[in-house]
Amino acid sequence: MKAAWRCLRLLALLTLLALAACSSVPPAPPSSVANNVLFRAISLVGTPYHWGGNTPASGFDCSGLVAYVFRTEAGISLPRTSRAMAALDAPKIPRNDLQPGDLLFFGHRHRVNHVAIYVGNGRFVNAPDTGGTVRLDRLDGDYWRDHYLFARRVLTPSVRAALTSN
Repeated sequence: MKAAWRCLRLLALLTLLALAACSSVPPAPPSSVANNVLFRAISLVGTPYHWGGNTPASGFDCSGLVAYVFRTEAGISLPRTSRAMAALDAPKIPRNDLQPGDLLFFGHRHRVNHVAIYVGNGRFVNAPDTGGTVRLDRLDGDYWRDHYLFARRVLTPSVRAALTSN
């Protein structure tokens, strides 16, 4: 079973990389930190959802997934909840300027209740719901399109310096 999950994760990663290569919009210059964040996030696709979970062994909720990936791959300590992440002093990014590694925030009536990691080409990694798993979703999907609020960029030098783990 573990081998099947590894193959599925590798297939998802290869699909994402192929989509990025076919993009008609030139991508932003990749940074090694952003690439590490993306590879780690994608490698966790298939990990079970667990409310309050923040490790691969325990499973993840949305903010636990995001915090884990940024802590382990970028050395950044993010707050534990999606609302606290949304309140970070980090640049707010217009939807048409999203770059891989940006944090996406979703909610209802301007109240944040979900966070995800943008991977490019309109796709993101998230831990969406009880009974599910970490997965890749599309920003233009019915639910996500209607509940998207905004994005923040934490992989900037100034934000990274302010949030770097000691």
